[in-house]
Amino acid sequence: MSYEEISVTDLKRRLDSGLVGAQLVDVREVSELAASKLEGAVNLPLSQFQEWSGRLEEYLDPALETLVLCHHGMRSAQMCGYLLQRGFENVKNVSGGIDAYALHADPRVPRY
Repeated sequence: MSYEEISVTDLKRRLDSGLVGAQLVDVREVSELAASKLEGAVNLPLSQFQEWSGRLEEYLDPALETLVLCHHGMRSAQMCGYLLQRGFENVKNVSGGIDAYALHADPRVPRY
């Protein structure tokens, strides 16, 4: 099982058009979200995996395209693998994470 990558510019276009048929998951820590976040993202911090993993379907729809974001793309890659194991079929990692998003897609998003 493998997942695709989505560029930050593609993510920006999708967000600007309302992210129809997809869901955005941010696996960063709550403290990181305080510094920089994208509206509409579901926050599932990897450090709190034990708290939310048993109830994943309460937060996410496995039938929807799922875009996963973190700071640079490593934690989101882990989450993509986990989602595929849980039966999600259309999973994409945001290449470069929120840092690349701020640099290349939307400079209004603060970097940290």
